[in-house]
Amino acid sequence: MERWRREQVFHDRQAWERATDQRRRGRSLAFDDDTYLDHETWVRPALARLGNVSGRPVLDFGCGHGMAAVVLARRGARVTAFDLSHGYLDEARNRARQNHVAIDFVRADGERLPFADQAFEAIWGSAILHHLDLATAGPELRRVLRPGGVAVFCEPWGENALLNWARRSLPYPEKGRTPDEQPLDQMHVRQLRAIFAGVEIQGCQLLGMARRVLKNSRLLSGLDWCDRQLLARVPRLERYCRYVVVTLRR
Repeated sequence: MERWRREQVFHDRQAWERATDQRRRGRSLAFDDDTYLDHETWVRPALARLGNVSGRPVLDFGCGHGMAAVVLARRGARVTAFDLSHGYLDEARNRARQNHVAIDFVRADGERLPFADQAFEAIWGSAILHHLDLATAGPELRRVLRPGGVAVFCEPWGENALLNWARRSLPYPEKGRTPDEQPLDQMHVRQLRAIFAGVEIQGCQLLGMARRVLKNSRLLSGLDWCDRQLLARVPRLERYCRYVVVTLRR
């Protein structure tokens, strides 16, 4: 419960800071799909792994600011979205209203889901599993996912020792970490493989992780091209990537 409380306080504070900045700048919460799908290189291909979501019950697992939930709703999904943070749920509800989509929002803990067994055909999550105890959250995920369903998560990866040092020690834009979060690693993958029939891990941003400090778009495009070539030819390099896309199948 103490860890749960620390996570809630951290994300409520983060949401309050976002809301304050949005009011100060007079920003609208309306957005087009590409703004979300292209804000990181892995988002568009990862979301495509859910397949055609039209008419299907889909869970946005730890919805945060709610942009993914809006994109899924625009694609015709029957979206339920939950988060631990009151502040983020407020932002997500406002974003859904300003984008004219219907989403069922619920405040919940990812380790104790208030949903019926096999309630969802697809589940989406971004930077959420690494905040949880997978020994508890993993069985809950499987419980609410229908047989044949798919869950896709985009998560920070923790097998690169140099990157882990940089995360701990170096300043960079939008740096923020809770005391309890831990990037996924092979131990977490083994936990998931003990729970799900199918587990696929795809690494993202090897050289392209330099975008955390570089802003030259042509240079970054070149690094992304190099990543595609390197990771296709030497899959073992995925262990050094910044992020992974985790696909779970029941």
